Amino acid sequence: MVTFMKYILLLYFLLLGQIVNAQEKSCILTIRGKISHEENNEPIEAAYVWIMELGTGAISDLNGNFRINDICPGTYKLKISYLGHADIIEKIEIKANSNFTFRLHAEDINLEGVEIHGHQDAIITTTSVNSLRGDELKYARGESLGNSLRRIPGVNTYSTGSNISKPVIHGLHSNRIMILNNGIRLEGQQWGSEHAPELDPFIAKEIAVVKGAETVRFGPEAMGGIIIVNPSPLPVKAEKSGEIDLIGSTNGRGINGAASFSGGSEKIKGLGYRLQGSSKYQGNIQSPDYFQGNTGVRELNFSGAIGYSSQKLGTELYFSHYQTTIGILRDAHTGNLSDLEAIIQNGRPFSESEFTYKINNPKQVVAHQLVKLKSHYHLNNGAKLNLQYGFQRNQRQEFDRRRGEANSRPSLDLELFTNSLDFSFTHVTRKNWNGSVGLNLIQQANSNIPGTGVVPLIPNYDMINAGIFAIEKFTSGSLELEGGLRYDYRYVKAARFNDGDLEERDFTFTNFSAFLGGVYALSRTLTINTNFGTAWRPPNINEQFSQGLRQGVAAIEIGNPDFISEQSYKWVNTLNYSGKILKIELTGYANRINNYIYLNPTEQQFVSLRGSFNVFEYQQTDAFLWGFDLNSNYEINSHFEVFTRGSIVRAKNIIDNNYLPFIPSDRLETGLSFKFLQGKSSSFSKIFLSNLLVAKQTREPDFDFAAAPEGYSLWNLGIQTPVKVGKNPLSIGLHVNNVLNISYKDYMNRFRYYTHEMGRNILFKLNYEF
Repeated sequence: MVTFMKYILLLYFLLLGQIVNAQEKSCILTIRGKISHEENNEPIEAAYVWIMELGTGAISDLNGNFRINDICPGTYKLKISYLGHADIIEKIEIKANSNFTFRLHAEDINLEGVEIHGHQDAIITTTSVNSLRGDELKYARGESLGNSLRRIPGVNTYSTGSNISKPVIHGLHSNRIMILNNGIRLEGQQWGSEHAPELDPFIAKEIAVVKGAETVRFGPEAMGGIIIVNPSPLPVKAEKSGEIDLIGSTNGRGINGAASFSGGSEKIKGLGYRLQGSSKYQGNIQSPDYFQGNTGVRELNFSGAIGYSSQKLGTELYFSHYQTTIGILRDAHTGNLSDLEAIIQNGRPFSESEFTYKINNPKQVVAHQLVKLKSHYHLNNGAKLNLQYGFQRNQRQEFDRRRGEANSRPSLDLELFTNSLDFSFTHVTRKNWNGSVGLNLIQQANSNIPGTGVVPLIPNYDMINAGIFAIEKFTSGSLELEGGLRYDYRYVKAARFNDGDLEERDFTFTNFSAFLGGVYALSRTLTINTNFGTAWRPPNINEQFSQGLRQGVAAIEIGNPDFISEQSYKWVNTLNYSGKILKIELTGYANRINNYIYLNPTEQQFVSLRGSFNVFEYQQTDAFLWGFDLNSNYEINSHFEVFTRGSIVRAKNIIDNNYLPFIPSDRLETGLSFKFLQGKSSSFSKIFLSNLLVAKQTREPDFDFAAAPEGYSLWNLGIQTPVKVGKNPLSIGLHVNNVLNISYKDYMNRFRYYTHEMGRNILFKLNYEF
């Protein structure tokens, strides 16, 4: 597999070299730039950029970015136009590849047709950002956040069965990955491998992934990267729109639906609102040869937002509620040691389950509420003050298989409250510099609700984290440089009963973080991004104090309160070629993590009245991770397109000179799509076929309960076609995952000891916009 992927990479570089060498020696300069509103610094989509002498131009994209290629050296007049805003006509001298920033001024904020976008700050970073949006996001509707993001190279999932998954970026997951839900860092019990993000993917208009160490901007939990889930901006003029999704799946016989509606006030200019909700109802998952007992899912979510935007002031109030019940595979909980050993050896459940929607114990019941209040105020010369408050309440109950009345009581009952406050000052100039300084405050309180009859897995604790940061960016022609510095202080106080005695401990952690990055346009089609960042992460409460059964993964976990903070040094480089018919993005990275904390399987089993369980122990070492991500797209002609996505991750335990557990194996996905126009319209239907190759993980730690599963090959098929319902678009999709119904296991699934992955799944998708 690795040799095959090396040949693929070699072929791409040879092809890239031929294309670059074939470029003409003159008139190859590129103008890049960004266009935003002067009144709120938000990006402007569909602004018109025109070089008057050449009669050529471009239109800005969703993020306000534009690019004009094939420019000769010289002096030109550049004109920028956008409805309701004053034109900019500026003389520019082009001697090399150049980068510009333009801010358009609204001529009259009350003019009908002028739209000030809802205030949604983009993440501006020199690290390459990969996104799911538009049609690609529609294709992912109905999937979990983790499974949706597997479309981005370098992103994988860490799973517990077929219905719980969480994102993995460059081999890191859980508390090393930060998820921003509408600008608020998502705070739940994310330390658990079987604790999926408490977030409804249907709220997203765009999901972006930043793979670099972003500790300076967001704090310790961003050392492995960031996942940004952004809804659409709130409307601010008198218009109404909405969207309805309906998805049915054959595997699990599930139904998944969502609806959203947004509008603006006719009486108050700048006032807008949005309402959204979704639900999911699914029964037992089926592997190719059998049903997985007790793997149903229930989900009910809703959110609402209201906001106001004016020339100087913007504010938004947002609320969301997430509620789910998830069944846990019953066969993962065995009654005695011999049964545990037998099911691991058998590799699949002994019991013959049937399809049902009923969910019994073991199960999870999770609720998450989020309230966000955000405001900003525009000062002179493009400066802006930002203030954001967030409140979150996370309730998690986990139920074991227990006898009698105790069966109705949760064995784990946690309630986590989080308050966060973010303040920043940003400045933007037409010259070379822009940047920001800010303060982040977080307060958390975690409580074990009495009445479980079980010693709590983690203790009660209180946590306070304060961080201050400064980031500055320099832009000159085809070069962008960015650097930042941050200081964090964290205090944690924990209390638990240990052998009947109350044990209280407090911890103080401090750290400086820094990064330096840049973007340089090597030619009109070739750019390179580089970013080196230091990051840190203090040990999480579960890594320090776990002392019992993790019901969701049917395992005993043991922590160590004497762990020290992780220290990371990550260097990420991305080479991006963007031609007319060929696009290639290649990312390479190296990440040294001192004091790396990981969960390691031991050779012990624990037997109790609750059953027999494998024992895992948290350990600390020095680790080195490196790898490559590849993403390419080649347009054969106006109908056919070929894509390739691949990733390689290597991770080494430096101290013990062996491998780390739960690191993704090599992956390569290739696909072919065919699109054809529908009559005289510009819309098109699309058919795509892809093959996913996943290698066997041969770099295993010294001990595991079962050998890594064999590699596998999956075929997936999809058809997507648009139709008109009146004047509104309706998208109809038919997707088939695992077309050949292959029986396989994935190394990154903690239930691979007991069961196989999901078999063939046919999904029927409807998306209606009005």
